[in-house]
Amino acid sequence: MKEKLIIIGSGPAGLTAAIYAARANLEPFLFEGFQTGGIPGGQLMITTVIENFPGFPAGITGPDLMMNMREQALRHGARMIVDDVLEADCTASPFSLLSANGENFQADALIIASGAIARRLPLDSEMRLWGHGISACATCDGALPVFRNRELAVIGGGDTAIEEALHLTQFASKVYLIHRRGELRATRIMQKRAKSNPKIEILWNKVVENFIGDKTLSCLTLRDTLTGSTSSLPVAGAFEAIGHVPNTAFLKGDIKTNGLGYIVTEPGSTRTSVAGIFAAGDVQDHKYRQAVTAAGSGCMAAKEAEMWLRDQGLEG
Repeated sequence: MKEKLIIIGSGPAGLTAAIYAARANLEPFLFEGFQTGGIPGGQLMITTVIENFPGFPAGITGPDLMMNMREQALRHGARMIVDDVLEADCTASPFSLLSANGENFQADALIIASGAIARRLPLDSEMRLWGHGISACATCDGALPVFRNRELAVIGGGDTAIEEALHLTQFASKVYLIHRRGELRATRIMQKRAKSNPKIEILWNKVVENFIGDKTLSCLTLRDTLTGSTSSLPVAGAFEAIGHVPNTAFLKGDIKTNGLGYIVTEPGSTRTSVAGIFAAGDVQDHKYRQAVTAAGSGCMAAKEAEMWLRDQGLEG
């Protein structure tokens, strides 16, 4: 199938790009994602109340915000498919895409807004107990009966880790925040919330060496990064919040990325190293990673794609 514009990703960047592109009569076709590219709606689908997105003084949940954006894009004429892009030939326009369902697509222009996925600990015990007490989404799993009124752990020291810990205090008897350093990376307001919450205890200079449990998680083995000593921490659940990996593997190296795998864009632009391909949102932003900055870059990508298609005589 041949399209003028294909958008890969359905987070704030992808859906904002779809809204702008649809209003420009570009008839965008959007891959929402399914498994390898993350869940449709992106990381905000596992976020609770968002307090800093403009226009919502009382806040809005991540899923509600994403559903509103999706409905807006559809209302303006965007078309969507719940599928992943498995492979992409991005050497020159028209670009070729292979979906996970085995369908072939072509596009005159591409907007890559495939986001990033949560990083996981490289432990055999983590793989064995994944989904059996170990998760990367407290919002998804924290309210399960197995975790209620139990002691839980969150691994990480950024805003996401603290948000996960704060969310879990609604259900857990106690939440341990495990951080490998002696100070948190989170913003000051988030640090203050964590330190002032009586249910949260921060374990400084600790890393998880092993997850213990038969069929379900029952304990963590922790190593002190300063002394090297180990200790045991009995918990019923552990939630990993240790960063993200950009979803760029399907590009096969056709587009320039940095050392962390994020797509490189021209300063002040969403243009990539390949003419006709634009990148927006967390797949190219490893600094801010905010919903509002992702949405802004999605707008930029759609406008730049529109101008590029027009310059190539492909807009009509």
